[in-house]
Amino acid sequence: MAEIEGIYIYGIVDTAGEKSLGIAGITAYGEVYTIPHQDISAVVSDSQFVDYTALSKDRVARYLLAHQQAIEKIMDSHTIIPVKLGTYAFNIREVEEILSKGYTMFKDVFRTINNKIEIDVVATWNDLNSVIKEIGEDEKIKELKEKLMSKPEGISLEDQMKIGSLIKDILYIKREKLASEIGTVLRKVSIDSRAHGLMDDRMIFNAALLIDKDKRAELEKGLDEMNGLYNEKIDFKCVGPLPPYSFYTVEVKKIPFGEIDWAKEKLGIDNIPTKEDIIKAYRSKANLYHPDKNRGASDADRQFNEVFRAYKILLEYCQEETCSFDEKEFGQDAIIVKIRD
Repeated sequence: MAEIEGIYIYGIVDTAGEKSLGIAGITAYGEVYTIPHQDISAVVSDSQFVDYTALSKDRVARYLLAHQQAIEKIMDSHTIIPVKLGTYAFNIREVEEILSKGYTMFKDVFRTINNKIEIDVVATWNDLNSVIKEIGEDEKIKELKEKLMSKPEGISLEDQMKIGSLIKDILYIKREKLASEIGTVLRKVSIDSRAHGLMDDRMIFNAALLIDKDKRAELEKGLDEMNGLYNEKIDFKCVGPLPPYSFYTVEVKKIPFGEIDWAKEKLGIDNIPTKEDIIKAYRSKANLYHPDKNRGASDADRQFNEVFRAYKILLEYCQEETCSFDEKEFGQDAIIVKIRD
């Protein structure tokens, strides 16, 4: 089976005058160049389509590294809005359509991120065992241990689990208090923040910060001061400067016309509705098919779920106040351009 050639998209830059960006050789996708539209451009490479869902985690990680290397290299000389890993277009016309559909949004984002960088900050316990040992000296823990040890039959496995659960609760409270203190300090120098998940019990704080470039030294000074405040019991690690991955990563989706048409019929929507029309139609149909009002009806749940799905499809497609569901407007597929949630 022949491989399909496409155009791989890394990001959007705030210039339209430069064809080649001169960073060939650092990516898994080929030479990097730009496709312009008005005063912005898509940063792209010619590439075979890759199905990332069929790859091992290691191979996906290699593609992600190549993707990020290109974006971060471009960041040295341009303001760039990153595009989600694995975003392809079939041809230049489709790239231009993406730029056209997202143009207003892209310009708004550029105004927001101009002279801004992302810094990811992680805080972890230096020695978690010492922290747990310290918690073991807590009065609540001591009281519980003494109570359980006084039992004639001794401490059971269930009793040990109670102690472990209490230690875990106290560790959680301690971690939340520290995370709040760290967040308060960091928010003083940041414009916005996004919390990331904690990977293990050692981790206290994990967040992305959007900051002015000239605030980086102030951020690092704040981290140094916190390091001293906590007597070096906590390790602080910074990653950056980065493009605004956590705040403004672009997602491009293609919705087949058949899905749009199905959703339109499901809600009883005309070809040129407003967002308000879609919301009103959804509320009316949801009220009609709500399971609480159709007890005993075998297909009430299915109908209600389908109405909700139709609503989500149309609302995602209709990004302006008014939109068209005429098939001639977008051919076989509707292209949706948005900032990833």
